[in-house]
Parts: sequence; structure tokens; C-alpha cells
Amino acid sequence: MNRTLATLIFYPGKISRDYINGIRTKYANPFRFFLSISIIFFIIWSFTFQSNNFGGVSDNQTVAELDQFSEKEKEELKEELQKVPFGKEIDLDTILGIKPVEIIKNYKDRHLTQRQLDTLNLIESSFKQISLYSEFYNQTSILNPEEAIDSLDHSNKFWNRYLYRKAVDTEIIWNNPKVFFDYLISKSPFIIFFFLPVFALIIWLFYFYKPINYMEHLVFTFHVQSTFFVFVLIGLIVDLIFKSEVFTTIALLIFLFYLYKALRNFYNERRFVTIVKFLALNFIFLTLAIIAAFISALTFFAIR
Repeated sequence: MNRTLATLIFYPGKISRDYINGIRTKYANPFRFFLSISIIFFIIWSFTFQSNNFGGVSDNQTVAELDQFSEKEKEELKEELQKVPFGKEIDLDTILGIKPVEIIKNYKDRHLTQRQLDTLNLIESSFKQISLYSEFYNQTSILNPEEAIDSLDHSNKFWNRYLYRKAVDTEIIWNNPKVFFDYLISKSPFIIFFFLPVFALIIWLFYFYKPINYMEHLVFTFHVQSTFFVFVLIGLIVDLIFKSEVFTTIALLIFLFYLYKALRNFYNERRFVTIVKFLALNFIFLTLAIIAAFISALTFFAIR
């Protein structure tokens, strides 16, 4: 394990090159090594983000800070607001609670009867229902779809219950994004594990003229991903110790350089060709990651 880790970090691409040359016994199995590192990585990553605050600055906090200003400072702030774009539209007195906010949302303002909903097309009625159900949940905190549907005097059918659950899920995530983020974290190992063979296939297409088969491309992909976990893991641990976010960013930048060197050393191509393929592969990787996250989001809403 120590030899594998040291070679992986300090000699980009060497361990994968040794593997296809038949030098395998002195290194850990690339798939088992990846699995071990990924388990450690996601445990520490989950712990790191559990300690973070995902909430923004609340309105009460903003008011409390503004309320500490003297009358002279408040007047100066009003004058400064007049000088910035849209500053005239900001009413500092309203923010401070001197003037009451006149518009109060109420789900009854959006209420439509089942008969009215039935006169609309499916898309329009669905959007209006989600808007109504969101307001209803915010004011009543009722989680049970059947109870909510009954209170709104809507038909207790599957589609109405489904829309209410989705409206509640959306509001929960909007008020506490950590719920959705925790879901993505929990699914990330599976997403990455099934995603790497696809990325290996893309690399094979980039280097189809090389005498390297798909499984050897896959080994290289697992080695690179394992190194990514190691670098970010080190950054996360150092950030936890020093309570910062700088070292994780530095680790990511170091990994990008590492990836370039690994591609060049493993595939033995010229610097310019490697840079072009490095940029293209990163773009494809980012695109696939966004698609995977989008599919995960759809799954999250579909199964809840």
C-alpha cells in the first residue's frame, strides 16, 4: 500500500505504465486501492461538510446589524444607496422595520378549486398547484399529502399527492440545501464508480491508435481518480486543522498539473498534443459530471 501510494503521488503515470508492462505484484490492485481510498475520502468529506453552515445570512441578522448604526450613519447609507444602480428602489426604513411590509403572501390568494384546475391543461394546472401547495406548506407545515389535499378540498388522487410531495421537497431543499447536498454525497461513490468506465471509454477513443486495450485505459483511469481522492483528502484534512478552505483549492490545482503529467508519461505524446487532449478531456469530464448531478437531482425528486 505504501509503495503504491508513494509511486502514485510522486511518479505520475508510472504505476499505470508498469501495470501494462506486467509489473503488478509489487503494487496494490488498482480497483481495490480505489475502493479503499474512496471510502476514506467520502467519510472525511461528509464529516467536513457536516461541519459547514449552508444557511445564508438571515433577514433578522441583517436588520440587527443595520440597527446598530447611528442615525447619522443611516442617513449616510441612504445617500450612498442613491448613487448606485437601483439604489433608489431600496427602502432602508422598510428593511429596519420602520415601515411595515404591506404584501403578505397567503395560500388562499392562490387557491383554485379542483373544478377550476380541471379546466386547465396539465402543464398549467401543475404549475399552479405546485405554487399553491408550496405556499400552503410554508404556512401550515403539513407534510402529509392526504391531509393537505383534503384541507385544500382537492381530489385525493395520485397526481395531486405527487405534486404536493414535490412541492414540499422543493421547499425543504430551498430552506435547507444541505438535505439535497447530503443526498448527492451519499450517492457520489456509486456515481463515480459507474462513471469511470465511461470516462475510460472516452480516453480509449482519444488514444485508439495506441497499442493499449480498454482494460488498461480503465486501470489508468482508476489510478488517476485514486490520486484525485488522495490530493483532495490531504487538502480537506489540512483545512480542517487550520479551519480554512485554501488547501483544498491548492490540492485541486496540483491535481490538474498531475493529470497533465500522468497523461504525458503514460501515453508518451508531445507536449502540445497532450495539452490539447488534457483540456478536451477535462471539458468532457465536467460535462459528464454535470449530467450525472442532473440525473441524481431528478432521481432525488422522483423517489421521494
